[in-house]
Amino acid sequence: MAAGGGCALEHQPCIGVVILPRSDSRPEHEALAVYARPRLGRSLSEIFTSVVPYLAISVVMYLALDVSYLLALALVLPAAGFLVRTFIVFHDCAHGSLLPSKRANRSVGRFLGLFVLSPFQRWRHDHAIHHGTSGDLERRGVGDIITLTVDEYQGRPWRGRLAYRLIRNPVVMFGLGPIIAMIIGPRIATRSQRPRLRHSVLGTDVVLVVIVGGLCWLIGWQSFLIVWAPAAMLAGSVGIWLFYVQHQFEDAYWQTADDWSYTDAALRGSSYLKLPRVLQFFTGNIGLHHVHHLNSRIPNYNLQRAHDENEIFRQVPTLSLWDGLRSVRLKLWDEEHGKLVTFAQATRSQPANVARHGSAPAQVAPGRAGGPT
Repeated sequence: MAAGGGCALEHQPCIGVVILPRSDSRPEHEALAVYARPRLGRSLSEIFTSVVPYLAISVVMYLALDVSYLLALALVLPAAGFLVRTFIVFHDCAHGSLLPSKRANRSVGRFLGLFVLSPFQRWRHDHAIHHGTSGDLERRGVGDIITLTVDEYQGRPWRGRLAYRLIRNPVVMFGLGPIIAMIIGPRIATRSQRPRLRHSVLGTDVVLVVIVGGLCWLIGWQSFLIVWAPAAMLAGSVGIWLFYVQHQFEDAYWQTADDWSYTDAALRGSSYLKLPRVLQFFTGNIGLHHVHHLNSRIPNYNLQRAHDENEIFRQVPTLSLWDGLRSVRLKLWDEEHGKLVTFAQATRSQPANVARHGSAPAQVAPGRAGGPT
């Protein structure tokens, strides 16, 4: 990836461009520093209440195959839940927030990355870009859900609109999405990547080949797939939905580069997804995403306390579980009204825009509006 400045086209996303976040005066960020102090005992308990139960349930699933396949599949739901929780702990390691030392976070992150099929260094790099560009219309495309504006979508040829509709279709996003995001995408190393990122990908690939090959040899590939695949795909779908709902809701925050603010992106563009206690446990408090984006060094077990004890979080966008499920219907950013809209709403607004401005949106050359590449 090339380092560089902003996009040449106004209001067009920069796909694959690494831009570090601007310096931003963030007194709120500094006020949260007291919560960004990991406690070793609690952090170790996060590990032992995530990956250890996942491994234990996987073993029980394998042993249950001798009794009944249905019995084994009945354990898919808890296995997926603990795998999601394992990913959140991996995510904390990537932010350097789980353990006191960088080396410990890196070592644990690499280990947990094998369970979620993610090369630690590469994932950490891409996710840092997401934190530094979330909500910036001119720096879309790295570590986020592909999102077009209404004008960009309407200015595409029919093939481009169809491709975008397919990508944003829930069946594709949550069905094929885990395969692409977990299995295919993280396996690819390119020459354009920095050497340490490329080595992270290749090293993880080699270790995964050895582990998966060894397990298939030991228990058989059929048993391996029955035990691993359903829980992994379900966990992947849940993870994509969580990531989606954290930044894709009606009154989300998108601004051009000149008006973009790190603090506003955190407090207005990151949701507070209020989940039932059991779901909050399995998702590692990641629903408190507004706190996490304001200070990513806060370990997940301190997010709730930070939210409860600071007035700045009283007016953040709050979603229920049902709100989060309904947000999947939102597809496009309406710059004129400052909200995410459905395809139907965007279509209804087009005649009004034409009447107001005197013409339809100008055609954009294929590939210029930041669509699938």
